[in-house]
Amino acid sequence: MPDAQRPPLPPFTAETALEKVRAAEAAWNSRDPERVALAYTEDSEWRNRDVFLTGRAEIVAFLRKKWRRELGYRLRKELWAYGDDRIAVRFEYEWHDAAGRWFRSYGNENWEFAPNGLMRRRYASINDVAIEEHERRLTTPSPDRAA
Repeated sequence: MPDAQRPPLPPFTAETALEKVRAAEAAWNSRDPERVALAYTEDSEWRNRDVFLTGRAEIVAFLRKKWRRELGYRLRKELWAYGDDRIAVRFEYEWHDAAGRWFRSYGNENWEFAPNGLMRRRYASINDVAIEEHERRLTTPSPDRAA
């Protein structure tokens, strides 16, 4: 069965590109790998740092592993540029490891969309910076954060 449409559809305007960015931010902040993967084509291609993935099954497996390691994950995305079927974003997210050490990760993503509005390519460059807990900017309660 072909993938359903996932509005907004390309070509993007400033308003619809921002809508895509906000939807992605909300999905990623859910930390639900299956939910996130539904925004991508069945054969979506990813580069995430030094990891190359193809397809939803690999995306789900990658995200499950990521969120087992990156606890208390909280993300903010910012629209940087857009074109007919492409969007570029800047982002930052904060997380801690099992030992309680906090990090802020900064990056850029380039997205390319299929005509049905699903993302067919995602290329992410990301850098991590160790931070102290009091330096956090993206604070929200997290169910996996130790009390």
